[in-house]
Amino acid sequence: MATDIHPEALAALINGQHGAPFDLLGPHSVSDGEAVSFRAFRPTARTLTLVIEESGERAAMERLHDAGFFAVTLPLRWPVARYHYEAETFEGETESFADPYTFGPLLTDYDLYLFAEGHYLYAYEKLGAHPRQIGGVTGVNFAVWAPNARRVSVIGDFNRWDARAHPMRKHDPAGVWELFIPGLGPGDSYKFALLSQVAGYHVEKTDPYGYQAELRPRTASIVADLSQYDWGDDAWMAARAGRDPLRTPMAIYEVHAGSWRRNAAGEWLTYRELADLLVPYLNDMGYTHIELMPVAEHPFDASWGYQVTGYFAPTSRYGSPQDFMYLVDACHQHGIGVILDWVPAHFPKDGHALSYFDGTHLYEHADARQGEHPDWGTYIFNYGRNEVRTFLLTNALYWLKVFHIDGLRVDAVSSMLYLDYGRRAGEWIPNQYGGNENLPAITFLREFNAVVHREAPGAVTIAEESTAWPMVSRPTYIGGLGFTLKWNMGWMHDTLDYIRHDPVYRRYHHHSLTFSLMYAFSENFILSLSHDEVVHMKGSLIGKIFGDWWQKFATLRLLYGYQYTHPGKKLLFMGQEFGQWAEWSEAHSLDWHLVEQFPMHQKMQAWTRDLNRLYATQPALYEKDFTPDGFRWIEANDAEQSVFSYIRFANDPGDALVVACNFTPVPRHGYRIGVPEAGFYHELINSDAECYGGGNVGNLGGRHSDPIAWHGLPHSLSLTLPPLGIVILKRGPAPVGDHALPLPAP
Repeated sequence: MATDIHPEALAALINGQHGAPFDLLGPHSVSDGEAVSFRAFRPTARTLTLVIEESGERAAMERLHDAGFFAVTLPLRWPVARYHYEAETFEGETESFADPYTFGPLLTDYDLYLFAEGHYLYAYEKLGAHPRQIGGVTGVNFAVWAPNARRVSVIGDFNRWDARAHPMRKHDPAGVWELFIPGLGPGDSYKFALLSQVAGYHVEKTDPYGYQAELRPRTASIVADLSQYDWGDDAWMAARAGRDPLRTPMAIYEVHAGSWRRNAAGEWLTYRELADLLVPYLNDMGYTHIELMPVAEHPFDASWGYQVTGYFAPTSRYGSPQDFMYLVDACHQHGIGVILDWVPAHFPKDGHALSYFDGTHLYEHADARQGEHPDWGTYIFNYGRNEVRTFLLTNALYWLKVFHIDGLRVDAVSSMLYLDYGRRAGEWIPNQYGGNENLPAITFLREFNAVVHREAPGAVTIAEESTAWPMVSRPTYIGGLGFTLKWNMGWMHDTLDYIRHDPVYRRYHHHSLTFSLMYAFSENFILSLSHDEVVHMKGSLIGKIFGDWWQKFATLRLLYGYQYTHPGKKLLFMGQEFGQWAEWSEAHSLDWHLVEQFPMHQKMQAWTRDLNRLYATQPALYEKDFTPDGFRWIEANDAEQSVFSYIRFANDPGDALVVACNFTPVPRHGYRIGVPEAGFYHELINSDAECYGGGNVGNLGGRHSDPIAWHGLPHSLSLTLPPLGIVILKRGPAPVGDHALPLPAP
């Protein structure tokens, strides 16, 4: 039969170089609408038959090229009726399939406009791979951004990874390629095969918007249907939307999913196994939130997830996306919020992922002085590019909306803010004003925070920002970056430095602890003792502390007590709650045998548990974390005895707590501190109690105040301060009889 296809166009298609396959393939009206030419390219087919489904008419197609190009023209009126093909393969098998090149695009002009403008907030709903049904035909719609590609194809087991078989349609000028392939569904693996307009560069890439990925070292994306999970957390999500996270308890347990526990064979727990073990543990320990180190797909275990190759795919190490949903759902149904580490600051150079995506520096800057992190060997996102901002903004909303995540802790914010981060003179390019501020990144962060707070009510954003950049956690409308909270890196460094010193010399470093109150209310801080402090030869937290075995445990209890009574929300990394001695490693489980075999570690864990429970039940410890009227020093300057005393206030001024910390191994008897009101002060908790591993030095349940003015306050208490200990007291009804009665456990 004759065909009007130009030989060069046909050659380009056969050779996998044609960028407009719909011009050649599928049904085409010919003879002034009196006939339809059907064209198909099936390299695996020996013969191909067209079947008109309405009439049952069958027509053998002519093989016009040995590579597998077939065509037939039938006297049919346009538009064409529904049809499919039947192929006989060279192996003698029979295949039946619908024609991908008869289906229109899913993406609208408005979608593409929003994408190009950087405002397509829900791009994840259409870009990537999406199971759908069109006219009764089930398949998968694929879409990918590759503006500098000459040709993009979908490849997978379904077409023997042949880049010629399923070339995609390009939407100009957006540079998005799209194709619906009938017969595919969840579980099918795929990649995009790209031929660039630049220097003939060709590469196979995973889907930047892929919902699921193969387990490393394999790198293909996997089609997933995320609508197939029945959530049970409606009550949690509704309550979250009306909750003020700044005035509610937040005791966060930071977890690396692959090393919290392992099974008997030393293998990772699945997301579902984690849910069944971790959630009861969190409830028992009294944590209000869990923060998961990055779970987005990554190829290298030792990166802990911070070098992401699949931004939309929960890592397959621990199961499917639905399995991860089960973990989040279980947390919510047991009253636990879920925070996720999110990494928009950089991405790795792995060839199968985002780097040099379409033969150009698409997601990253082309100039290494802007586009590479010299310290980490990674690429930096080009925040000034609209489509890159869309990618990151929609990714943030994807985790919050699809997986019901309650907050995003943004990694390495400092590296985003400064053009000269980790660089020497001459290795960076100033902004248009000559400064070192990364203006597009700043704009992006403000937009990110505004979008999250608008689109996901009650969700929090947390900045890991280690410099003095102003107003990180202040609203964007007054010039802030808009984060809900910020890690207090200064508090962490000063505090850990202080406890390293011999108590004899702590008097000379006394204001390392008081200094944090000079800036405690300049931001909405989280006091974090994170994984960063127990890796890379830094040793464990308990190992940093000066002293013998007893002093280390006592000081660790004191450290946590100080942390929980200091203004700010709280974060502890896993293993710290029971005093793990070894530095953390992602390669194996925490040392749970310590808790199982040694009473001192059991008592350390009990202290953390009771501290969490006390924290959650005492409004003075969380209602006014971020206003100066929530804190008052009693005595900040007793450097000679290394004692710190202060008051924490709730919204109800009478609902206050009195705190005294003794950072020396010497008991302080008759230590007088001022208090604002007369009455009996119950000792709510004492870190030196025997049940926590201490020596029971304390105040027999509490003390009556004396009418002696002290520290500028009208009344005072004469206390016994335990060695390397903390006591927390609260005014209440006096006990019956001559002695204080112990209160119920918090």
